[in-house]
Amino acid sequence: MKLSVGLKVSNSLALTPQLQQAIRLLQLSSVELEQEIELQLETNPLLERVDDDSAQLSLEEFQQEQGEKELSDSLNADYLPDELPVDTHWDDVYSHQSTSLERPEYEEREDIRSAQDTLKNHMLGQINLLKFSQLDQLIAYCIVDALDEKGYLEATIDEIVQSVQGLLQQMQSDEEVEADEVVVVLKHIQRLDPIGIGARHLPECLSIQLQMLPLDTTSRTEALRLIDSYELLIANDLNKLMRQADLCTEQLQAAVALLKSLTPYPGLVFSAQESDYQIPDVVVTKKNQVWHVQLNPDVVPKLKVNHFYANMIRRADNSTDNQYLKNHLLDAKNFIKSVDERHKTLLKVASCIVQHQRQFLEIGAEGMIPLILRDIAEEVGLHESTVSRVTTNKYLLTPRGLFELKYFFSSHVGTSAGGEMSSTAIRAKIKKLIAEENPRKPLSDNSIASLLKEQGIDVARRTVAKYRESLHIASSSDRKILI
Repeated sequence: MKLSVGLKVSNSLALTPQLQQAIRLLQLSSVELEQEIELQLETNPLLERVDDDSAQLSLEEFQQEQGEKELSDSLNADYLPDELPVDTHWDDVYSHQSTSLERPEYEEREDIRSAQDTLKNHMLGQINLLKFSQLDQLIAYCIVDALDEKGYLEATIDEIVQSVQGLLQQMQSDEEVEADEVVVVLKHIQRLDPIGIGARHLPECLSIQLQMLPLDTTSRTEALRLIDSYELLIANDLNKLMRQADLCTEQLQAAVALLKSLTPYPGLVFSAQESDYQIPDVVVTKKNQVWHVQLNPDVVPKLKVNHFYANMIRRADNSTDNQYLKNHLLDAKNFIKSVDERHKTLLKVASCIVQHQRQFLEIGAEGMIPLILRDIAEEVGLHESTVSRVTTNKYLLTPRGLFELKYFFSSHVGTSAGGEMSSTAIRAKIKKLIAEENPRKPLSDNSIASLLKEQGIDVARRTVAKYRESLHIASSSDRKILI
């Protein structure tokens, strides 16, 4: 075996740290990108954010200095004019308000109070005002603790009895609680605000609300009869329901209308439903019949290299401090470049999507055309994986609403004319057909498939059913309204 030294040329793919950083930034959302930028600003002294207010601040300082100079010159003059210049104005110090309640601190306190009002706090506040004994108050606390978000009682009477008995033992009390005592306290709670809270099921909740209505309320008695035949009402067996409740058609309609006016889930009023707000990355506007695509300036960071630290770097100095500055300068430049490339790629992909989906912007979801990642990747000269990263968790603001970029990609279905139609457009057509149907004779999936076939769209019944279920639309039998 002979050993030798030689050179060999070959191609290999190497993911440099800069490339890895660019790929990672590409798939971050606007919120995650802001967090990454804040982290870089804290760890890299040579990276800083561009302050747009710096020029304006300098101008204000200049005007302030000029005002102070003018004031001092006037005071040092040999004569005093009729009106001396002032360094402030009355409106800057005093702002007229009609009442003290209009001050911001009062509004802020009111907002904080309303935001912290939950269902349990609301119920406990009312229970504390009732003249309950210590045992009844303990039972009421256990009942409130067993309420779900809808306001219904999750635990049974026996479970509440066991819970109260366990608390009494911990308090070293010899008292015993019975199921009848729990039921009595529960009846009191069910008539607090909101009425029907603590009900164990929907018929009981509706019945409590009906009983609390004035006796002369129209159709109150008839509605209570319907509650007694609740199973027939749910099954929509109207003929048997009218016979069992001894009601005519007009009385049945009035009673059902009264039931619909009640609150089926009284606890949902206090449920803390946090709104999920999304910040658009790209904004689309129409000017002079032309669609314009631009990045959202509110989420585009403006970064630069700190010139003060950059000027401290010496080329021939290999000291630790100088090497530290050099490394951070290189990291800052690479990070700024990666962020800039991210925005350029995002704008390029979004512009291509808008160019394809102009019909959607004009007429809505029915104008959506079939589009896949490969189509965009070939046009912008990127890989499909790159397009997938760009369109993940990125949002496009259009005159028709806020949409994720992934929304504009959909599968297709063939048409009788040999073309293709997007599944999103077919869903929109199905939703439109159901919205225009006769509620007494709703369209079945077969009927919808036939109507779509008349429009040149070949879809099977099971496909219509799948699209309908994805739109959270009930079947024709459940949508049928007889009264």
